[in-house]
Amino acid sequence: MKIALPSRNNHIDDHFGHCEYFTIFTADTKTKEIIASETVSSPAGCGCKSNIATILSDMGVKIMLAGNMGEGAVRVLNSSGIEVFRGCSGDVKSVALKWLEGSLVDSGDSCHAHEHGCHNE
Repeated sequence: MKIALPSRNNHIDDHFGHCEYFTIFTADTKTKEIIASETVSSPAGCGCKSNIATILSDMGVKIMLAGNMGEGAVRVLNSSGIEVFRGCSGDVKSVALKWLEGSLVDSGDSCHAHEHGCHNE
């Protein structure tokens, strides 16, 4: 199972579309252990308008553990076969381990105000 987390300094970045990079963990869901990790550079622009969902899906990512995310990004990720859990914060490895333990649920937190203007087009 591959899990992606929008990251900045090894912590969940609060804004999916403007994260520094994505941390990708390969996890064994039976043993609940992380067996590999890698990073993927974040594309320029907003997450819902970039090709990051396709890139992550092509890598085999099935889960996105994120902080705040707009509904457009959630839809794009879902349509690429990636389930989204919002409301996450903290160290990326700790968050991934919490998900593996089954203690994370989607908060439903959506980004509605975009002062950076990428959703006004």
